Amino acid sequence: MRVKKYILLTLKFLIRFYQKFISPLKVVPSCRFYPTCSEYTLQAIEKYGFYGLWLGFKRIVKCHPFHPGGYDPLK
Repeated sequence: MRVKKYILLTLKFLIRFYQKFISPLKVVPSCRFYPTCSEYTLQAIEKYGFYGLWLGFKRIVKCHPFHPGGYDPLK
């Protein structure tokens, strides 16, 4: 149980690191969704644990130029 908790904490830390230090380096915001894919993944991990990783992965796969994007909250 503790290992699971630390893995999820590490993943959340890495996503926050990406949001604060890597994402701002992009000239043009590239996420087509609101909330952004990284924020959606954080919310999914908070709510569903490891299943949230799967939800985040599916969301990131949908984030491409041929998808209209838009408002897509976590359910």
